[in-house]
Amino acid sequence: MVKYIYQSFVQLTNNLYLSKLLRRFTLSKKSKYLIPGYAKAFQVNQAEMENDLNQYSSLHEFFIRTLKKDARAIDESPASIISPVDGFIEDIGVIKNDKTIKVKGQLYSILDMLGDPNVFEKYSQGTYIILYLSPSDYHRIHSPISGKVVSQWTLGRHSYPVNKWGLLYGKDTLSRNYRMITEIQYETGYVAVVKVGAMFINSIELTHKGDELRKGEEMAYFSFGSTVVLLFEKESFKPVGQLIQSKVKVGQALGYVNSING
Repeated sequence: MVKYIYQSFVQLTNNLYLSKLLRRFTLSKKSKYLIPGYAKAFQVNQAEMENDLNQYSSLHEFFIRTLKKDARAIDESPASIISPVDGFIEDIGVIKNDKTIKVKGQLYSILDMLGDPNVFEKYSQGTYIILYLSPSDYHRIHSPISGKVVSQWTLGRHSYPVNKWGLLYGKDTLSRNYRMITEIQYETGYVAVVKVGAMFINSIELTHKGDELRKGEEMAYFSFGSTVVLLFEKESFKPVGQLIQSKVKVGQALGYVNSING
């Protein structure tokens, strides 16, 4: 019952004005009294958190919590692409010639998602991975590979839910929601990390400074559960095992890029 109450708070963010009120509340000191109930309802692993529950001054501060330094093991293979987030893999597939992907029966335009035909050409017929973060997940985003940030841009104004219901019944949520794209050049190619905002909040905060990224290094965080889409060039990436519809953690190998020794 308690969990459904907290889930209702999340659903309220589907409304623009209510989401603004909710955001104001989660930033307030009064919201800290909801933290223990929230952590229990969503079964948050407190043992891996950097701070104790009573050290967070607001619910928002708890949402963007950091973890202990040894809480996530980063796959050390030079060729591996790691999960940038704790989340659920909604889908993996190929970007079609018509510039779309199909998720939950819905077509999404990768061209619209990226907003640039020239950038899209790099990823045409490449691989995409969609990772959804739930309200219970760790909300910080890490680099999937070591490389250099060659470009970074933001698109969209509004955000709608990107959970399984949002993907199933929403309209162009992945392609049109507020989103921040970071393109990383690694030793033999490029990967685009698309951070998709959710629920009108549009809060994607960058934490990384400079152009160089190490695999597993923190890049940004979401204020609420959201989605990350990884885009790879054609024939540049091979996923491992059966990842679709599975839970993954930051640092876990999702697959390997071609032509990197190690």
